[in-house]
Amino acid sequence: MSQLQGILTRLKNLQEQAKETESAQRFFEIDGEKKCQVTYFSKTEMFELEVFNEKTKSSKYQFDNIDMITIEIFDLLQS
Repeated sequence: MSQLQGILTRLKNLQEQAKETESAQRFFEIDGEKKCQVTYFSKTEMFELEVFNEKTKSSKYQFDNIDMITIEIFDLLQS
């Protein structure tokens, strides 16, 4: 549960940072390896999740719900 709370806190901080600019970005990594990047766009109130994959091109997903992207990041970091 604490890892979920940590992800949620980081995403909320990202929203706060984006109030000063149009967007803000943050990376999530495991053992120094970047797993994904999250960009928050304050104008549209949308999150964009870019998942990095060694073998294929990175994939991008849009979220308008902070809880859903938190769960997606949690699952990604667990695999």
